[in-house]
Amino acid sequence: MSDTALDITETKENDATDYVARAGHYPAEVKDYVALLKPRVMSLVVFSGMAGLLVAPGEMHPLLAAVAILCIAVGSGAAGAINMWYDRDIDLVMARTKERPIPAGKMNPDEALSFGVVLSFASVFLMAVAVNYAAAALLAGAILFYVFIYTMWLKRSTPQNIVIGGAAGAFPPMIGWAAVTGDVSWEPIVLFSLIFLWTPPHFWALALFRCKDYAKAGVPMLPVVSGEEATKKQMLFYTLTLFPIAAAPTFLGFAGWIYFTVSLALNLVFLAAAVAVMREDGEKTEYKQAKRMFGFSILYLFMLFAVLVMDSPNTLWG
Repeated sequence: MSDTALDITETKENDATDYVARAGHYPAEVKDYVALLKPRVMSLVVFSGMAGLLVAPGEMHPLLAAVAILCIAVGSGAAGAINMWYDRDIDLVMARTKERPIPAGKMNPDEALSFGVVLSFASVFLMAVAVNYAAAALLAGAILFYVFIYTMWLKRSTPQNIVIGGAAGAFPPMIGWAAVTGDVSWEPIVLFSLIFLWTPPHFWALALFRCKDYAKAGVPMLPVVSGEEATKKQMLFYTLTLFPIAAAPTFLGFAGWIYFTVSLALNLVFLAAAVAVMREDGEKTEYKQAKRMFGFSILYLFMLFAVLVMDSPNTLWG
């Protein structure tokens, strides 16, 4: 771990006190609470959770379906709020995150923690009483995994943080599926695996052009610890593993051949992006290809799940 990281750890309590002092001068507004929920991340979580719900076999009352999606959204936002509370020290150091509500002095850290904890319990409780216990258990597991396994342990301790920690973001389709069926089968496990394998190339593309930021904060992201070349090779590997996993819904019978064709096309473009990143001299090009791959990776997942829903025999129009 770098000297910067050690300094950050040693001054964490002082930083927290400073945040409290500044928060008194800048009372939190509604937009600050919204920012705590990480709305951009939440949008992908909600969309993938909705996709899992829509392609699951069986029927569900529209009102209960809406409640299930709301619980997934609130649970995701709650985990994001707790993440911001815990990471307030490194958020203060990084250019990408220093304007978040806590490091910007707009919110008391304890207030953010309370907000996240209350929303976590509320989302799981509502899912349990309104939908079913299986979906509630999966939602609780996703929140706990993100907070304790990824945020508090993996993120600061290993360059494989995003590989293992990516499991937290892969839960939503399983939760949506379980909301309808009350259980978990091979189909939602495939959707979980899809997001799990997509996360490393997606996040490492970001880490490449934000490498100095992570190094400054003492976060051991793969480019910081192992260098660019090793990171690019790992990105290429995970991109290749997506081909069979992305195609699996067709062969398992919960997606058609239109989905298969689109998934193949999307994976070929994603692979081409990974190859372009491999060939790029980031220092000379300002990581233009890595930025493009990061942007496309988000579009990739949205489009894949959108076509999955449209081409599934289990949906209303299937």
